[in-house]
Amino acid sequence: MRFISWNIDSLNAGLTSDSARAVLSREVMDSIIALDPDVIALQETKLSANGPTKKHIEILNEKFPNYSIVWNSSKEPARKSYAGTMFLYKNHLTPTVSFPEIGAPSTMDAEGRIITLEFDQFYVTQVYTPNSGNNLVRLPERQIWDEKYAEYLASLDQEKIVLATGDFNVAHQEIDLAHPSRNHLSAGFTDEERQGFTNLLAKGFTDTFRHLHGDAIGEYTWWNQRVKTSKINNSGWRIDYWLVSNRAADKVQLSEMVDSGVRQDHTPILLDIDLD
Repeated sequence: MRFISWNIDSLNAGLTSDSARAVLSREVMDSIIALDPDVIALQETKLSANGPTKKHIEILNEKFPNYSIVWNSSKEPARKSYAGTMFLYKNHLTPTVSFPEIGAPSTMDAEGRIITLEFDQFYVTQVYTPNSGNNLVRLPERQIWDEKYAEYLASLDQEKIVLATGDFNVAHQEIDLAHPSRNHLSAGFTDEERQGFTNLLAKGFTDTFRHLHGDAIGEYTWWNQRVKTSKINNSGWRIDYWLVSNRAADKVQLSEMVDSGVRQDHTPILLDIDLD
C-alpha cells in the first residue's frame, strides 16, 4: 500500500486562493495525485470547527474523485481555524475512524491534532504535534503531550501494527537539520523534545526513513518560508515522519520525500509498505 502525509499549511488557501503560494500548493497536490496513494494524511488544515465548506468538498471531490474524506478541526475552547487534520482514503477502503483525545494539557485535545484509521490488520494514525512556540512558552505542555502521545501509540501497538505519520515538530538527531549547532534552544530541537521522540521510538517504533537510508544527510521535510533562501540553500529540517511498529519495519519498501519544487514550508512524505 502507498501512503502520503503532508502538512499543507491551510487547506482553504491551497484550494481556493489565487496567490502564488497557493498555486505552488496546488502543484504539490497534483504531484500527490499522480503518485496514486491509497491514503493521504493532511496536517495544519486550519479549517473552521465545522470542517470543510461545501466549496472545499466540491474541489476535493473533483481533485480526488475516488476518495472518502474525514477531518478533525480545532473547536472551542481552542483557537478558531487552527491546527486541524484530514484523511483522504480510497473509496474501496472501509476503516473505522476515531478522533482520539489523549489527556493532553491546555486546549491541545480540542485542536484537531489526531485522527486514527483502524483497518483489519493495522492502524494508520496521523498527528500534528504542538509546536513549543516562540521563547519555548509551550515547551512544558509539549513535554506532557509527548508522553501522552507515546502512551497512546503504544496502546495501539498492543493490538495491531501501527503506521504513525505527521508533523512531529522535532528534528530528532543533529543530522536531521542543516544547522544543529545554532538551534539547540530552538523549538523543535531542544533536548527535551528530542528526548521525547527518543522515548516514543523506545516504545517499539521505527523511523522508516532512517531504517532505509541510514545516516543520510541533507534530506529534509521543512524549509522556513520566512527565509527566502532556505530551500535554495537547503537549510532545512526533517520534522515529518512515517513511523511503524518495529515488527513491521522489514515490510517497508519506500520511505522518502516527495519533491515539492520551489515551494518552501513542508514537503510531502511517502511510505510504501507491504502489509499483505
